This record gives sequence, structure tokens and C-alpha cells, in this order.
Amino acid sequence: MLKDINPARILFLDIETAPMVASYEDMDTHFQALWEKKSSYFRTEDQGPGDVFERAGIYAEFGKIICISVGILTGRENEYSLRLKSFFGSDEKLLLENFSVMLNNFSTNREAMLCAHNGKEFDYPFIARRMIINGLVIPAVLDNAGKKPWEINLLDTMELWKFGDYKNFTSLDLLSGLMGVPTPKDDIDGSMVAEIYWKEKDIERIAKYCEKDVIALTQVFLKFRNNVPVSEERIESVTQFSD
Repeated sequence: MLKDINPARILFLDIETAPMVASYEDMDTHFQALWEKKSSYFRTEDQGPGDVFERAGIYAEFGKIICISVGILTGRENEYSLRLKSFFGSDEKLLLENFSVMLNNFSTNREAMLCAHNGKEFDYPFIARRMIINGLVIPAVLDNAGKKPWEINLLDTMELWKFGDYKNFTSLDLLSGLMGVPTPKDDIDGSMVAEIYWKEKDIERIAKYCEKDVIALTQVFLKFRNNVPVSEERIESVTQFSD
């Protein structure tokens, strides 16, 4: 039961990703061949591998993380405050190292849980895979190897909405609208991130968008618990978390 979970245990998160390089032509020939094989499963007959390279960012093998935004709830039930922090930049290894330090610190004084929308299919495995690629140790809460199902502390609002219906995909934007939560897509959406990163080089705009997703995610989670949403004046971005 969600009511039995202390929200102070939960780190709400969202990630933004982009292709590993700006274009298909910028990859070395070995990875071009690998992408050609990978993309053959979803390309149409009139498309070449370069025509669909913008999709590379959703695959951990051909993309990279450019932003992780996180949020924590503090205060009493129905009077929560939400604190946000973002890790972003072009140095993915440094970004992941800093995120890992924060996550391990957050887990020190509590049995930490993570919450993301479609996190079990995307965010959690993407972070873990990119940590392996960058030679980093996966934080315990993300490392599910050998764990029993009840030992895994990963929440997913899309899974909660399914109620066992595994045929259905519901976006965070749609779920937000259904629950009266302000949409996080008022400036950009996920399909625009790669161009904003590689062409406009405006990563701070991406980080703000990512934080909006975390706000919407947190508000949707509170709706699942029949809690009062966090008021706008109780939401703030911080440089670091403190217990």
C-alpha cells in the first residue's frame, strides 16, 4: 500500500538523454555498422540508418545521459515541500559520479526508494547501463542483481496506473492532465531534447524541462495517495540536499 510508504524515503527522478554524437556521420565505422543493424528493426524501406539517428538517444548503447533531475519531499503529510536538484552537462561520467554520491548520501539515513514514470523500462536500466559503460559502481538501490522482488525499492507511476494491465502505455503528460497536474510539456518535449542539446547547446533549458517532469511526477504520486499536491510556493531548486 502506498499509504504505508514514508514519502521522505523516496527520491523522485527523471533523466534526459541524447545520441552519443551529433549525427550518424560522426560515429566511427564500427558503430555506424552496429547502428545500421540495430535500426533495421524499426526503419522503413526508404530510410537509411542516418535518417533515424535521432532515436539513438533512447538506447543506452548509442546514447548518453545529459541530465538527471531529482526531487525529495519534506514536511508533514498534506503540507509537503519539494526540493529539486539537477545534475547536467556534457561530461556524462562526472554527472553520474555526482549523482551516485548524492544517491548514496540520501540512502545513508533511510531505506531509500526511487520513483520515476516508466522508470523500470527506461530510467533505471539506462542509468545502470551507462554507469557500467563509464566504469562506475552501481548504487545499491539500483542494483537488482540477486534481489527478491520484495527487496527491490523501485517505484514506477506508469506501473501503478496499469493496475496489472500490461498492454497499456500512459505518458506522464496524459496522466498529469487526467489528475489536474500542470503539464511539464509547456516549453519542450522529449522529441526536441537532442536538437536543443547538439544544435542549440542549451542544456540549462533541458535541465529546467527535466525538473518540470520531476514536479509532475511527484504531484501524480501524491494523487495516487490522495494527498494534497505541493503548492507552487513550496517548490524550490537547491544546490545540494541536506537531511
